[in-house]
Amino acid sequence: MKHTILVLNGPNLNLLGAREPEKYGHTTLEELEVKLQRSFPDVQLSFYQSNHEGDLIDRLHQAHESGMSGVVLNPGAYTHTSIALRDAITAIDLPVVEVHISNIHARESFRHFSYLAPVCAGQISGLGIEGYSLALRWLVMNC
Repeated sequence: MKHTILVLNGPNLNLLGAREPEKYGHTTLEELEVKLQRSFPDVQLSFYQSNHEGDLIDRLHQAHESGMSGVVLNPGAYTHTSIALRDAITAIDLPVVEVHISNIHARESFRHFSYLAPVCAGQISGLGIEGYSLALRWLVMNC
């Protein structure tokens, strides 16, 4: 069975490669997507980025409705603020892996808490863009 996985990116990740490269690296979001597609040629990947919470929730619902295998989610700052995203994750019957490029636990104290981690299959934090590949690998092996 071919896996179909949504790679969902939240606010400010459209600026990846330019925004605070000392924290997030120099790879752009487009370059990351190409790298993931090349690394996982047998997986049907769908990519989406939005700076709007409701758009991210809609995409989670659509992933569930279309029968996708799972979701890699970098919720950005919504990690620390969005009960609505948490509710959307619990409402769908899909494994979601939360990914953060930087180590949120080594940053400002308000970034240490995730509303989403308790309802996700797992959380990868601080391993740079490699965290996306690790999340995809886990989803392919476990879904």
